[in-house]
Amino acid sequence: MAGEPKRYEYPRYFFTNKSDDIRRLFTEALDGVGVEWTVLARGSDPFNVSIARKASVALMDAYVGPKY
Repeated sequence: MAGEPKRYEYPRYFFTNKSDDIRRLFTEALDGVGVEWTVLARGSDPFNVSIARKASVALMDAYVGPKY
């Protein structure tokens, strides 16, 4: 229908932790296996790591297993 917003769904991974050290360990491990990631901030607090690129989600599924 015209004017109806499209809805997009795709698998992604989120990792949330307040500790800078824990997030650093996690993101260094992601870098080590070639997973692309970004940090999402809530206000000025960057404690969410997001993995949303298709190839990176596929790598996570291979290493961790699919989420569904």
